[in-house]
Amino acid sequence: MALLAACPNVNVKLGGVMPLNGFGFELGREPPSSKKLAEFLAPWHLFCIEQFGAHRCMFESNFPVDRASVSYSVLWNAFKRITAGLFRQARAALFSG
Repeated sequence: MALLAACPNVNVKLGGVMPLNGFGFELGREPPSSKKLAEFLAPWHLFCIEQFGAHRCMFESNFPVDRASVSYSVLWNAFKRITAGLFRQARAALFSG
C-alpha cells in the first residue's frame, strides 16, 4: 500500500468486512459490536489514511454482501470510532469522498 500511496493518481476505499476476506465474523455466535469491529479494522484503515492522506481515502460498504458479517449501522459506527481521533476536515473527507 505504501508503494501505491506514492502514486498521486491512486485513491483507496476503506471497508472490507465481506465474508470473502476470511475474517470469520459471519461464523461467530453473534455479530461483532462497532467497538470490536473498530479495534479489528483500525490498524489497516489508519495505515491507509496515514499513507494516502484522508483526501485520497473514502469509507465504503459492500452491502448487502457485508450483511453476512455485520449490520450496516455497526459498520458505519465502527468507521466513526476508528476516526474519532482525527481532525474534523479529515473525517469529512473520509465520509463524504
